[in-house]
Amino acid sequence: MKILVNGIQSNLRFSSAHVIPGHESCGYIHGHSYFVDVEIEGERSGDFDFVVDFKDVKKYTKAICDELDHRLLVPVYNDLIDFKDFDKKKNSIFELQKQKSVYFKIEDKGYTIPVEDCVLLPLPYTSAEELSKFFAETLAKKLAETYDNLEYVAVCVNEGIGQGAEYKKVFE
Repeated sequence: MKILVNGIQSNLRFSSAHVIPGHESCGYIHGHSYFVDVEIEGERSGDFDFVVDFKDVKKYTKAICDELDHRLLVPVYNDLIDFKDFDKKKNSIFELQKQKSVYFKIEDKGYTIPVEDCVLLPLPYTSAEELSKFFAETLAKKLAETYDNLEYVAVCVNEGIGQGAEYKKVFE
């Protein structure tokens, strides 16, 4: 059985700025008002014969949205972003998060941003595609702590009405 959670109606939203280095129009810092749709398939089980409790799905998804809300999303593992005093191949992203400010360059443009204004993501891009994968994998990991009956978790991160990307995380 499949359950669906509509992001607009369930208030699973966040507003963030991001940049996609090297892209003709998205290579500039810009923002979106995102909303997140969730689809989960699995066997019904437990005391109430649920696939999963909607309350859990919304709580865990909302927590991810809240973490990203009103921040600059920085894809730490993007090859076109050069960080000052941080080697992506040697250093942990946690070391970067401990700094007061993040210093990086994209081509000829240099940025200094307070860490508290950023979310440093272990991603190559902050596209809707990569964000949907991030959400699905994070949500699947959290749900797996409680539920062993799930077949997949699919998450669609929408940059606006009619424009989003979906990623399906299949449980093995």
